[in-house]
Amino acid sequence: MNSNKIIAGFIGAGGIARSHAYSLNSLKYYYNDIPEIELEAVCSARQDSMESFARRFGFGKACDLNGFLSDTKINTVYILGPNKVHYGHLKAALSMPSVERIYLEKPVCSSLEEEEAIRLLVSEYPGKKIQVGFQYLYSSSLREALALWRSGILGKPIHFDLKYFHSDYLKKEYRDKRGNRLTPAPDGGAMADLGSHIISMLIAFFGNSIEIKGALQAGQFEDVPAGSDLFSQIMLYDKASGAVGSLSASRISSGTGDDIVIEIYAEKGSLRYSSATADYFEYFTEESGTWIRKMVGSNYKPVTSFPSGHVPPGWLRAMVHAHYVFLTGSKNELIVPGIEHGLAVQRIVRETADHLKTFRSSAGR
Repeated sequence: MNSNKIIAGFIGAGGIARSHAYSLNSLKYYYNDIPEIELEAVCSARQDSMESFARRFGFGKACDLNGFLSDTKINTVYILGPNKVHYGHLKAALSMPSVERIYLEKPVCSSLEEEEAIRLLVSEYPGKKIQVGFQYLYSSSLREALALWRSGILGKPIHFDLKYFHSDYLKKEYRDKRGNRLTPAPDGGAMADLGSHIISMLIAFFGNSIEIKGALQAGQFEDVPAGSDLFSQIMLYDKASGAVGSLSASRISSGTGDDIVIEIYAEKGSLRYSSATADYFEYFTEESGTWIRKMVGSNYKPVTSFPSGHVPPGWLRAMVHAHYVFLTGSKNELIVPGIEHGLAVQRIVRETADHLKTFRSSAGR
């Protein structure tokens, strides 16, 4: 582990930034081997919000982007602004000589041109670590489900179904507050915002040989651009295994919270996970003829006593562990979503936007 002091700076001071500030401040309660962390600076497009953020969460200063980029103390950058500025902020952060590691919130960018530019950029800075913010990959039950899947006991996959459903965008007042997330895909929309998480999960299980074979979208409101999908579903084919399946993302599914469901059916059994019961996953084997419920709780490695392993896990707990992996280089993970993983997810998001255009044209929308 690199024992050097972490001197962190945030680009962005919105809701997700608060979650990251919480996670960094909470690491010391969970792990004994984290380096010392100093919250050096925060910058944002809004002067009042970044100054308030700095005071509330213990940052040394609030500054504009130029002041941030000229701070030679910062060695760790968190890129937490709107989707459309992720690429520009990544490029700027990579150019900071003192920066050793960058935590980049998803999606990594908004266009094919930016994807290609990122590949070139990271080749120019091979010594700098980039981790992408797919914190659901660190959910304890999902991590153990992935380990079981990779053991091969369920055999070759046949078909799959993944979904991430949310409902708040049915309310106009909610949409009004989040207009920046209603930009046309692939910058905005349900597949970029929510779907990218489950695309990330699918790639973790299947690898990067997934192809889109079609897409659908639904849900129309006068205040939402047609190019911003509120519900979208993509049909997928895995070239490596021959498996097929669907993946759905929704902001308008009534009665749901943050509802993530994964189902994979294979030649020797099947596996299923739901965020509604996040302390376990289930699997079935043809040999046993029985569904087995694997209780996991908050079973993270290294094992921590706060909270104990049997405590139900939550979204923020997974984010805390993501920060631990990011800052320590922990070797306990089956997958750490680096920039290549982020770009693989972004490819699917971008291609989804192209398929949705085709669908809207054929449906006369």
